[in-house]
Amino acid sequence: MEQGLKLCLRELLDSMQAGTLEPEVALLNASLIPDVFPVLAAAHKTLTAKSRDSLTTRTLHSELVYNYSGSKHITESLKRCGISETSTYILAARFNASLDEMKAVEKLINGKEIDLEELEGRANQAQIQKHYKISGLEAGISTLADAITCRIAARDAL
Repeated sequence: MEQGLKLCLRELLDSMQAGTLEPEVALLNASLIPDVFPVLAAAHKTLTAKSRDSLTTRTLHSELVYNYSGSKHITESLKRCGISETSTYILAARFNASLDEMKAVEKLINGKEIDLEELEGRANQAQIQKHYKISGLEAGISTLADAITCRIAARDAL
């Protein structure tokens, strides 16, 4: 990994942890995202929690990362599904973003923007199956995106 990108990620992580990232944005480990639909399910769950004044995390965007995770443990969720210093593939998400905010997010991330259609081809299937505990049988009869979405929807009920 090139040194400049590593410094950029360290600065992003420090800003996120300090709550000073501007504009606020959710930065997810995109290798765990086989499709945009589970992210939309996590976003819906996040907005529902906000409307009920029941966010589990400190910010709306960290709540999105938390809800995308299959875990009820906040720290573990943010570490697994958020970015790290070694991240090379990131999905940036912002609620109700203006054009200026999206441009500011582009400046924060020193990387190449790609289409959402590329998510499936770039997803790490083995890592997804391990993280979400998706058995070979389940993977054979369902998509990874559907399996993740079911876990996001059912997490609080279990």
